[in-house]
Amino acid sequence: MKTASELFDVRGYSVIVTGGASGLGLGCAEVLAANGARVTLFDMNAERIRRESARLRGLGYDVEGRVVDITDRQALDRAFDDSVASRGGLDVVFANAGIDSGPGYLGAWVGAERPRIAAGALENYSDERWNRTIDVNLNGAFATLRAATRHLKPRHSGRIIVTSSQAARRCEPAIGMAYMAAKAGVEHLVRNAALELATYNITVNAIAPGMFATNIGGGHLMDPAVQRQFAGAIPMHRVGVPADLYGLALFLASPASAYVTGQYIGIDGGFLLGPAD
Repeated sequence: MKTASELFDVRGYSVIVTGGASGLGLGCAEVLAANGARVTLFDMNAERIRRESARLRGLGYDVEGRVVDITDRQALDRAFDDSVASRGGLDVVFANAGIDSGPGYLGAWVGAERPRIAAGALENYSDERWNRTIDVNLNGAFATLRAATRHLKPRHSGRIIVTSSQAARRCEPAIGMAYMAAKAGVEHLVRNAALELATYNITVNAIAPGMFATNIGGGHLMDPAVQRQFAGAIPMHRVGVPADLYGLALFLASPASAYVTGQYIGIDGGFLLGPAD
């Protein structure tokens, strides 16, 4: 019988986290590194990579960073190859990188009202915004899974965790349309990859956050006033913060989740259930 510490032991694991220098990706990186994993942050923001890698190393964690734009497929493949060579292997991949450049067609609550925002309306939605959001959030997730599989499949083991969103299942008009469509696609991508890779002892699961304070959607949920407005729609009466992902990220990366695959696991304070008050 394994103890809890054995079930959740990720010491020595080699981990790659895309979009790892901020928000939810950084939260996943923090908890894995704090528990002994060797973590590599992929992010396109060089300054964040430098700052967060240095901060985590200052805590005594084994963390390095690489500047990678996941929409550059050849660069992404090279970064995987280089990281695997440097780390001596690969055990866990968090396909987390995601963007949305602005709001949807409804704003946050102002009193009892939610004002309409012309810039986020369907008729004003630009090709540039749609294509960029799909390319990062959906195509980028596919490219990350493909790169990860090339290294995990020969080993017949591994964990792939993809950041989706409760916006894949519930319309939230404060979020851009392309983001919601991309995350819905990610959900089915995860199921298909999980089915294909199960025979190789590779699990593929999705984390589906609700309202979290990150840079997504222009970072509107970083504003405490906006957080208070949205908290009224969440049964637990608060938005999430990256630390709320620690337990779930550790579970999905560790031996504790060895028989869990193809799942879409919500972490949202009850947001998908509907208002409780």
